[in-house]
Amino acid sequence: MLYRVEGIVIRSTDYGEGNKIVTLLTSTHGKQGVIVRGARKPKSRFGAAAQLFTCGDFSFYKTGSLGTLNNVEVLEPFRQLRQGLEGPAYAAYACELTDRAVDEEEAGEYIYYQLKACLAALAEGKDPQVVLRVYEMKMSSAAGYMPILTECAGCGRRDVPFRFSPAVGGALCGNCRHRDPYALELDEPVWKLLRLFAALDMRRLGGVELKESSKRQLQFAMRRWMDAHLSLNLKSRGFLDQLERHGEMLGLKQEPGFDTAVRPPETTMRVIDIRRAVR
Repeated sequence: MLYRVEGIVIRSTDYGEGNKIVTLLTSTHGKQGVIVRGARKPKSRFGAAAQLFTCGDFSFYKTGSLGTLNNVEVLEPFRQLRQGLEGPAYAAYACELTDRAVDEEEAGEYIYYQLKACLAALAEGKDPQVVLRVYEMKMSSAAGYMPILTECAGCGRRDVPFRFSPAVGGALCGNCRHRDPYALELDEPVWKLLRLFAALDMRRLGGVELKESSKRQLQFAMRRWMDAHLSLNLKSRGFLDQLERHGEMLGLKQEPGFDTAVRPPETTMRVIDIRRAVR
């Protein structure tokens, strides 16, 4: 049977002599495994189709568990995400997280457009520390583990100071704090950002500038949450952590498209002003 789908390559593995097997996240048929014959040969017309992050219109025949690529029209190659070290590291993390966190039957149109918007935001130069935190929230929700952020996960109290408890399920009030002595104390703006990220569609994410302390708290909270509920051992996360920890020591500079410096108002306020939301 011939399928024609819009999809993004989220995994690519060598197969046989000169071939690759790619995993496509599609907008209409979930995740699909497709053999791309001759993809590793220098003059292959399907070479680009087998590269990670490629977004395209794929046609393939499928009779068993794997399809065989028949034709592809590349819609967006996301070349910026293959330059230097940072681009591939952040984008690979988003793709591997998608592949591991979302089952085939759960992958659908919404998840597809969230990943596409995530890759586009990274390629456009939006702060990857913010983009990935929003995307981690989307993947946690897709996997069925959205944290409770507006009321105490223990007793349901609202409008009181909270700590963040992955073990209990999210927000934890003072009366319930004994249930998790390791609950995280987060700044109030970070709480507002977590609630905003939970409700935000990636396609509406504008340019964002946050304090380093806020970004560190967001990263720690989301990593603790995913470790507690998704239990994913991602290779890309280990590399990304090392890159962020030792980047200056290695003499890395911001790659084009990943400049997190202050930008003109017309580009930083395009869609949603998160800075105003946390005041």
